[in-house]
Amino acid sequence: MSSAPYLKFAGPVLDEATIAGVADVLRSGWITSGPWVREFEDALSRFCGGRPVKALSSATAAVEVALQLAGVGPGDEVITSAQSFFTVLNMIVKVGATPVFVDCDLVTRNIDLGQVEAAITPRTRAIVPTHWPGSLVDMDALLGLAHRHGLRVIEDAALVMGSQWKGRNIGALGDLVTFSFHPNKNMTTIEGGALVVNDAAEAARVDPLRFHGISYLPDRTRDVAFPGGKFNLPDVNARIGVAQLGRLPEFLAMRRALVARYFERFATDPPCVLPPPPAAGDGQSWNMFSVLLPLDRLRITRTEFRDALDARGIGTGVSYEALHLCTLGRRYGYGDGDFPVTERIARETVTLPLHAGMTPADVDRVCAAVASVVADARA
Repeated sequence: MSSAPYLKFAGPVLDEATIAGVADVLRSGWITSGPWVREFEDALSRFCGGRPVKALSSATAAVEVALQLAGVGPGDEVITSAQSFFTVLNMIVKVGATPVFVDCDLVTRNIDLGQVEAAITPRTRAIVPTHWPGSLVDMDALLGLAHRHGLRVIEDAALVMGSQWKGRNIGALGDLVTFSFHPNKNMTTIEGGALVVNDAAEAARVDPLRFHGISYLPDRTRDVAFPGGKFNLPDVNARIGVAQLGRLPEFLAMRRALVARYFERFATDPPCVLPPPPAAGDGQSWNMFSVLLPLDRLRITRTEFRDALDARGIGTGVSYEALHLCTLGRRYGYGDGDFPVTERIARETVTLPLHAGMTPADVDRVCAAVASVVADARA
């Protein structure tokens, strides 16, 4: 067992000023959605080039509301990558639509836009790509494809808060964009998310969708015309978000430095498949560092590899399973072999520690441990 402190694979950085700010909100007596939510939304809007932004209780809620805004419902199809978190699949099914999966690139893990175009049918209503740390979906090609076919685009940007496309923050361009502020993301509100929309009319439609479907009548009574959710963000969370957004450039600089260290020090025999290497000024925000293990050349399984790192005091994750092979995905007729790249990633992927609370020495420790475990297990 390792004597060094346990190294989590993800985690937030919360300073004392933020904690004191939360205490101030609690003392104020206004702890549900209120002035801090409005301030957080205004700050996010500035970050997204002035586009309207609505805060929600989670990125999952943001995806659901985005699908509703896009008019997606029963009888519609939504194209998405089989390599993503369960949120996208769950919310497509929840609104009554049919998920249509396509494969992804092995290294960038981004959705294969050629397969997207081939999958479009008269029933297709939207495309939901997931942006990956270290790379982004080609926004010019994606939006051009959607425009040609009259489709809405809902960007799952949960992993890339702070990434840029051609010098502009993700969220400052495109159609509908969803963010996550879970503690394992680039910034946190503990739990929370946000939805970037196109104009004031769409922003106004979000309000009832995130709060019971309620609209207000001229006599100040309420009405409900459709079943909305309960997705509002409390002021306590928004207060954390304001502070975190202010520190985001610092967090991203640390993440980029740690990733540069990974690429400098990471080496195994046999080699792992790494994400795309960073380039100067590429604007990537690096939420995760996920590698593909050379399991076909090792005498251990992925679970045994993770157990070996855990015994050395190093946490890992799996990012991500293949959506089409989970029980819900299989209900739509998908099976083994449908998307070989996604399935390889799902078998071999391991997420290594990366967060703004780490040091370069932590990266060195991870690289040494991985190299040791791989070398000991070489077939």
